[in-house]
Amino acid sequence: MINFKEQFILENERVLLTPLVLDNINDLLPFSLNEPDLWMYSLVPGSGKENLSNYIKTAVKDRDQNISYPFLVFDKKLNNVAGTTRFYDYQPTHNTIQLGYTWYGKEFHGTGLNKNCKYLMLQLAFDQWDLERVEFRADNNNKRSINAMKSIGCVQEGILRSNCASVNGRRDSIILSILKNEWISSVKEHLKTKVELINNVS
Repeated sequence: MINFKEQFILENERVLLTPLVLDNINDLLPFSLNEPDLWMYSLVPGSGKENLSNYIKTAVKDRDQNISYPFLVFDKKLNNVAGTTRFYDYQPTHNTIQLGYTWYGKEFHGTGLNKNCKYLMLQLAFDQWDLERVEFRADNNNKRSINAMKSIGCVQEGILRSNCASVNGRRDSIILSILKNEWISSVKEHLKTKVELINNVS
């Protein structure tokens, strides 16, 4: 069983992921105030100071309850905080976890930052934690997020129709995943190659 009270710090030449803490509201507030549409498809909005504060408090509380592990993302190339990402819904009985609640400021979109983050996180999930499955979910209308998940090697499984409430009513959720055997046999090396190419070019 994973102990989320441990400090997990992930880093390569491009990104640094550190455990999210309450004081990080000061690092993330500019995104919350200036780029509210980052949460257009989110079930938990972070736009505005109050929403962002609740967003961070919930993430930290879930880590204390050993069901979630949120990270602050720092872009070493641009020398600035980029956003957050998170493991959540840890199921020790089934040895699975979900990866999501990912958002970055618009300046960081399309820069390869996300692939770097996901590579490090999937290494942690499969190589260190020895999990069997990492699941990804998104609003089925969020094509940018879906394309990003597929580009790192996720396999689409299906659509849950009107499965949850959202800020705009009901939503259909797309389900994707990576299994441990897929990570070992192909996804790890393919994603590693993409990350190395991105970092060498940049």
